[in-house]
Amino acid sequence: MKRVFGVFGDPIGHSLSPAMHNAAFSALGMDCIYHAFRVRPEKLEKAILGAEAMGFGGLNLTVPLKEAALKLNCIKPDPLAERIGAINTVVFEKAGEITGYNTDGLGAKQALLDAAVEIRGSKIVVAGAGGAARAIAFQLAADGAEITIINRTEERAIELAREISASVFPGRIKGTGLSGLKGLLREADILINTTTLGMHPNIDTAIATSEELQSHLTVFDIVYNPLETRLLREAKATGAKTVSGILMLVYQGAEAFKLWTGIEPPVELMKKTVLEALQA
Repeated sequence: MKRVFGVFGDPIGHSLSPAMHNAAFSALGMDCIYHAFRVRPEKLEKAILGAEAMGFGGLNLTVPLKEAALKLNCIKPDPLAERIGAINTVVFEKAGEITGYNTDGLGAKQALLDAAVEIRGSKIVVAGAGGAARAIAFQLAADGAEITIINRTEERAIELAREISASVFPGRIKGTGLSGLKGLLREADILINTTTLGMHPNIDTAIATSEELQSHLTVFDIVYNPLETRLLREAKATGAKTVSGILMLVYQGAEAFKLWTGIEPPVELMKKTVLEALQA
């Protein structure tokens, strides 16, 4: 009998996690299958408890469930997820506990390192104030970067910066609105988009255009569907370096796979599978 794994989110039709994880399970000869499930925030606890009751092997959580999961009584967050304030990986432990982890920050870090981007000492603008922004800002601040979080609702950006700063990084993170984006990008080294702008089917939207972007920037869009978002096209037009969201998807997924199974997954195969799915 196949062991079931899955990803919960709303919307969820765009997710390539099933293709990626199923390719890994198949290559390793594991009798497992991974599915995507649409779950609304108000139903999240019931969905997680239902998955546990049915013997699921583990779960990923995506937009808009990562922060909501931290507030559930049924999940015990590990110390890193608790400090970040968001959960993207759920493990059903043998002892009966349900543990929440966050692999987003590690995934983003590895994506930047793969692209030979220096993190320590860099000035990074993180667009968005959701669960992914939390994890990425926390991780990169821990690695020595100076972070500015920008968000359409300025108060959310300021509050998130305050929460992360209070946790362990006083003075290294600040928050602001979108109005000063062009000026921020003149001084920044890296722009990271963690919003859903540009995600299929709304592919003509972007957090910034070539008018705001600078040639010295590295532009990293964690949106991976479509393969090249409008933000990445605008960045290329200015001569900026670009980093695809595929890399973060693969690396955060690989970390989750190890947490569920204790097995090192075939990362290059996972990457190849995602690329092929997007180019199909």
